[in-house]
Amino acid sequence: MAKNPLEHLPVTLFAAVMGLGGLALAWRRASLVWGMPRWPFVLLLVLASAAFVLVAVAYAAKWVRYPAAARAELGHPMRMTFVPTVTIAILILGTAYADVAPALARVLWWIGAVGHLIATVVVISTWFRRSDIGAGHVTPAWFIPIVGNVITPLAARSIGNLELAWFAFGVGVVFWIALLPLLLQRVLLHEPALPPRMLPTIAIFIAPPSVIMLSWNTLAGTVDDAFGRITYAAAIFFVILLLAQAPTLLRQPFAVPFLAYTFPLAAAAAAAIAMAGASALVAADVIAIALLALASAVVAAVITLTLRAAFRGELLVPEG
Repeated sequence: MAKNPLEHLPVTLFAAVMGLGGLALAWRRASLVWGMPRWPFVLLLVLASAAFVLVAVAYAAKWVRYPAAARAELGHPMRMTFVPTVTIAILILGTAYADVAPALARVLWWIGAVGHLIATVVVISTWFRRSDIGAGHVTPAWFIPIVGNVITPLAARSIGNLELAWFAFGVGVVFWIALLPLLLQRVLLHEPALPPRMLPTIAIFIAPPSVIMLSWNTLAGTVDDAFGRITYAAAIFFVILLLAQAPTLLRQPFAVPFLAYTFPLAAAAAAAIAMAGASALVAADVIAIALLALASAVVAAVITLTLRAAFRGELLVPEG
């Protein structure tokens, strides 16, 4: 380990903000649909905000003290796809603050929305230019810099801009459809197989259909239509597939990629709650409650493991 572990602080830690913020949004939706207490949303929003400040300050310090290490992360064929977790974290916080502090939320929304579109152009342009990025570098994290645009519409009606939201939504949906076969080929045909450390990233398959459904709800005003039902089904099926891999996943030692479990499950819970609110089926409520409980337990467990690793000096270490 280097004398100062700050050199090895991974940008992936912004995924902790995504997980906490995403779970906050799920609990806020639960309070609206079922009349559940609002305090879990407030508590999770406070924790997400604190996590963002802590990670952002530390990451900025890394750029000041170890700019070469920070630039190397930006250019790394696999780690570069996690860099836009910064703008996604900002978008999620903006969405969460929409009815708490609208002025702050509006600033965060514009920074996140425009910033993520810029990140999308930069990442795709890098993929175009660099012949050293091949099949072995493809992971489900490729959804993050491009399909992450579907988060933009979530609060667009109250604090953002609908035209920009539709634009970002179109970009995200088209690239979800385009990238999905490529990423399924990587994980199903093992060409090559994902490294064991990256196995938790298969949870990211859950996030796009979940958030697309929620954003469709914002833009079109419904989830109980053909498009909403299709994306809901995809989200729930990817959750089932993830749970089916639990015996393998639970054998993996904790590492930073475990954060990949948090936001997708929180997004699936929010999507399920939205469907429960629009459906008269008892099964929809059961699924939503189960997913909210699962997401809450997973976020709590992963954040606890992350903090434990930090206190033990095992978090900010060179990646193998």
